[in-house]
Amino acid sequence: MLDKSQKIYVAGHRGLVGSAIWDNLTRRGYTNLVGRTHAELDLLDPVAVRRFFDAERPDAVVLAAAHVGGIMANLRYRADFIWQNLQIQQNVIGESFRHGVRRLLFLGSTCIYPRMAPQPMTEDALLTSPLEYTNEPYAIAKIAGLKLCESLNLQYGTDYLAVMPTNLYGPNDNFHLENSHVLPAMMRKVHLARLLGEERWDDVRCDLNARPVDGTDGRATEAAMADVLARYGIRPGEVTLWGTGSPLREFLWSEDMADASVHVLLHVDFKDTYEPGAREIRNCHINVGTGSELTIRQLADKVCEATGFGGTLRWDASKPDGTPRKLTDVSRLHALGWRHKVEIDEGVARLYRWYCDGVDAATSRLRG
Repeated sequence: MLDKSQKIYVAGHRGLVGSAIWDNLTRRGYTNLVGRTHAELDLLDPVAVRRFFDAERPDAVVLAAAHVGGIMANLRYRADFIWQNLQIQQNVIGESFRHGVRRLLFLGSTCIYPRMAPQPMTEDALLTSPLEYTNEPYAIAKIAGLKLCESLNLQYGTDYLAVMPTNLYGPNDNFHLENSHVLPAMMRKVHLARLLGEERWDDVRCDLNARPVDGTDGRATEAAMADVLARYGIRPGEVTLWGTGSPLREFLWSEDMADASVHVLLHVDFKDTYEPGAREIRNCHINVGTGSELTIRQLADKVCEATGFGGTLRWDASKPDGTPRKLTDVSRLHALGWRHKVEIDEGVARLYRWYCDGVDAATSRLRG
């Protein structure tokens, strides 16, 4: 257990999970927190990271920073996903070890598991068969990170724990139409298609002012806005989504993920993640999820209900689906004393409220 006066560095404290972890720690009374924006500290720069650790000397580290994106981004920027994540991990985990940090939490992803892993996926499914092609570079980087933590623990006695969350969504999500994950991208597309169908151009302008698309914001003509949105399958009362809609996915509210992360950081030791007396100690990472799933089509129906969209959904089967099924076995996490709270219906409704509030706030700032 960390003392509440000890310094905790949260790398990625402005991101989806990092910001939620920061808030969770603060609510628990941990106020000696350190964070740096990308402009203040480039985690790809080994010299800058070493200087940061020289100056701050944190007692514990949460590595929630990563280069992330959806299927399109993973396919298009394969080198960026493996190189940047390996570099971030090497710099932050390496400097943590060199500076005597005893407790570290590394956040990965369940994309580390094979494409055709037995379902639900246990931690021991790791490295048993080929990965999903679309996100293989990212997965390999995350596997390297968790194995680095595991190996440091085995050789040097550190407590560097790795948690592998399922698909996350929640406050501070990324709603970029190309680089975001499936749920926020789908939600924004459906929202905009509804606005176009109802000819609510002022609201379309507000949305594009808050989050421009390909350089187009609310100052553009109606024709220009309609054209740029059509490139992403968004038309009046109609949305085209990638794939067949048949893959099964599991979704976890980001504030639940933060609570699970802080629980592991504060209450779990490396020795708790494997059987005493085991001849080989491996795969000591911890799955974090809900243990329940739904198809992408079912998810789309829930998004339509939350947004009030009554238009047409189309599916572009020429685009990749990704892994057919990704359901986590969360037995280890449950045995360590944590279970999720927010179910998908509640979470989708809460995310849409958050999104609309953010557009309204951005509009007020522009008008003010």
